[in-house]
Amino acid sequence: MSQYFQIHPDNPQPRLIHNAVQMVQRGAVLAYPTDSAYALGCHLEDKKALDRIRQIRRVDNKHNFTLMCRDLSEIAIYAKVDNASYRILNNCTPGPYTFILPGTREVPRRLLHPKKRTIGIRIPDNRIILALLEELGEPLMSSSLILPNEIMPMTDADEIRDALEHQLDLVIDGGHCGIDPTTVVDMTGEVPVVVREGRGDISPFATE
Repeated sequence: MSQYFQIHPDNPQPRLIHNAVQMVQRGAVLAYPTDSAYALGCHLEDKKALDRIRQIRRVDNKHNFTLMCRDLSEIAIYAKVDNASYRILNNCTPGPYTFILPGTREVPRRLLHPKKRTIGIRIPDNRIILALLEELGEPLMSSSLILPNEIMPMTDADEIRDALEHQLDLVIDGGHCGIDPTTVVDMTGEVPVVVREGRGDISPFATE
């Protein structure tokens, strides 16, 4: 049976944030709000928790996960960012974007794209997850909360608890999230390429 924390979206309660982080550090899988929809998360180094997320979503080991980061300096630890990419990241974060970047050696090998050695990175514009990341002191391994045979992510914490209360350790209720996924931008080439148009504005990446 999962625990259920109601955390204020504008003023997250420090005690609940601390308790949630302790659970993550002990191997918990949690559902939490972002600026685009709810997501599943676990500790970056926890392979068992990662496998549990794969089971919930029924995806194989080729599924691409995302690192939720608290700021640009943390991104630079886990991804290779040149000056041009840094300017784009600086202008678009925090926000509903996932950026595909070359990974560094700090990224666990199982999270990298097997051939391209890339990793999805984002800084969400959501006070709850940013507070969690600040308390945790490192990125959270993350995946959109899309149930098997569904195409849209889950957006309501009560529905998440009803559907997954025996598969999750914690559900964080931070209010209703939007249904649009993040905009995914591939930053590995000379010019950024929008791989998926989502909630994030694509005009910064428009080419003539």
